[in-house]
Amino acid sequence: MPRIVVVLPVGGAVLPVAALPALRATAQVFADTTIPEKVAIAAGAVADTPSGTDWVLLTTDLTQAPAADEVVGAPRGTALLDAAAVMDRLRSPGGCPWDAEQTHASLLPYLVEECYELYQAIEDGDGAAVREELGDVLLQVLFHARVASEAESEGASQRASASEERTELGSRPSGAEAEGASFDIDDVAADLVAKLVGRHPHVFAGTERIDTAERQEHRWEELKRAEKQRDSSVDGVPLGQPAVALAAKLISRTTRAGLPADLLPDGPGLGERLFTDAARAKLAGDDPEAALRSAARRFADNVRAAERSARDAGLDPHTLDADAWRAHWPAD
Repeated sequence: MPRIVVVLPVGGAVLPVAALPALRATAQVFADTTIPEKVAIAAGAVADTPSGTDWVLLTTDLTQAPAADEVVGAPRGTALLDAAAVMDRLRSPGGCPWDAEQTHASLLPYLVEECYELYQAIEDGDGAAVREELGDVLLQVLFHARVASEAESEGASQRASASEERTELGSRPSGAEAEGASFDIDDVAADLVAKLVGRHPHVFAGTERIDTAERQEHRWEELKRAEKQRDSSVDGVPLGQPAVALAAKLISRTTRAGLPADLLPDGPGLGERLFTDAARAKLAGDDPEAALRSAARRFADNVRAAERSARDAGLDPHTLDADAWRAHWPAD
């Protein structure tokens, strides 16, 4: 029997199924100090340093483990448990004071910022940055889910107090009070799994045959409408997104609903003209938001190039006049 190290997620509460054969076959199971006592006992492990040539060691930190013949890691996705455990630690008593004070509302600026940073990393084709920014977006998901999981315990006392007041005043609870908003990261993940499975019956149920991306896109929208029972073709469009992207999304939704082009905004105002340009781009199969962002970023690059050129010529880039800007503007 070889020497085997079994790596558990942070917290040490989840044992990989792949480790069970090794645990059953060996006579010596050890657990280091990163493994909770109750987990070690359940696995029949002793808290000691492995010795000999036939043992299994449980740990959450592979870097501190002794040399082994085999390493059994957790299955793909287990690191998400580590991330959730870290977030729980940050929000728990004795954790980070700043993290503990955050609310859904206070986190909104970071949610927007991180999504745009990921957007830019993808635009730049920077794989390392994409990986990092995906982690920052995931942090926002974990953060909001953790905040929501605390709503039940916090809201219980508030609802009890409010109930006493309503009893005295003879009033009824408001919609916000009645609905609540308590859920956790597992609820979020489970809802996502249910959504993905439900909207891909051709993959998971085998009840349909879909062989093109276009057909799948239409089927997704059909299943979404049936699921959400929306009254309007524009229900569910997030109105807080950037204006050009919003216009493009509205055009996409209404075009699928059969809205004729002559009913699109048409007027002398700046808003109508911008909407029309975005609509024409979307109907032509382009992404107006991406196109405008690309033009804006090229402009920013040209500004920096002109400022560098002026600086190299001994000029102060902060005091350039119109002629100097033109002289140092990069050629197309």
